[in-house]
Amino acid sequence: MDRHGRTYAAETGIRMRDTPQPLYQLLVLSSLLSARIRASVAVAAARELFAAGMRAPRSMASATWQQRVDALGEGGYRRYDERTATQLGTAAELLRDEYRGDLRRMREASDGDRAALRGALQDVPGIGPAGSAIFVREVQGVWEEFAPFLDGKALQGAGRLGLPDDAAKLARLVGAEEIAGFAAGLVRAALDQHVVDDVREASG
Repeated sequence: MDRHGRTYAAETGIRMRDTPQPLYQLLVLSSLLSARIRASVAVAAARELFAAGMRAPRSMASATWQQRVDALGEGGYRRYDERTATQLGTAAELLRDEYRGDLRRMREASDGDRAALRGALQDVPGIGPAGSAIFVREVQGVWEEFAPFLDGKALQGAGRLGLPDDAAKLARLVGAEEIAGFAAGLVRAALDQHVVDDVREASG
């Protein structure tokens, strides 16, 4: 937690609150992170999109396809930039039309059912099983009814660190307010051997 327990939302500069803009920004980030590309590139691309003013469904939908491509390219997200630019625009239109741009409406419709929430998320273009897992993993700090959520990638990281590979046992190792950061740290351990080595060395 001390060395790697920072959410990907925080790394991107998203101040997570239960309000429409940060929730939408987390959805965009989750879509980018779910592609086969380095997490650092996804974070950089999300920052560029938000810096270019695409921080809400309305502004994302009103931006041109080329503006979205350019912002993604500035963040180094070039391998999937054209397809992703299209998906971001289509997703923004769906969120604007179906949820009036407010993901809290999706939360309300899910009524505390994590599977229902993930299913609704996967109806959004660009969000598949991996993207929905990322979103729930990161949002559980503010949507507490969906916590604790430690998916397969987090459990993989736990195993590499010699921690329990059981979600319930892992969740008891940290406070409820730390679970999202803890999950992110475990994912980093799953993705990067340097994180595993660093934690092992620091813990003696």
